[in-house]
Amino acid sequence: MKVAVLASGRGSNFQSIIDSCEKGLSPNTNLKHLIVNNQKAYAIEIAKKHNIPYTFIESKNRQRKDFDYEALAILKSNEIEIIALAGFMRILSPIITQAYKNRIINIHPSLLPLFPGAHAHKDTIDAGVRQSGCTVHLVDEGIDTGPIIMQETIELD
Repeated sequence: MKVAVLASGRGSNFQSIIDSCEKGLSPNTNLKHLIVNNQKAYAIEIAKKHNIPYTFIESKNRQRKDFDYEALAILKSNEIEIIALAGFMRILSPIITQAYKNRIINIHPSLLPLFPGAHAHKDTIDAGVRQSGCTVHLVDEGIDTGPIIMQETIELD
């Protein structure tokens, strides 16, 4: 299965995906390409270290559709079958979500449907809840609204 990862920052989730593949926990997974929208993303260094091709696509001061058409061309040219969003801080338009319907996976730092969006940690703390966690879900046209694949819960002090 040919997988592309989209990331914006440190790349810790990207590294975890690589580790999973290297340990044989994700058989038949070929990490084919990384797309980043932040030139300073450390995920680029991780890709270089593991010889994974990457592409930087500027997203600032651009319409979402322009970014998505460029990303889609890269995904198609690499024959990508699955997309993993790993700390990717940009909402995808239907240009990509429809082309990869039920084939885009996101890692979100809350127990969805609670605290969707970019400020999940702050929203969790502000709400004073005693549990939080992580959700892996399919991406649809909404913001963190796709079907949940799995969740892991932690207790908060």
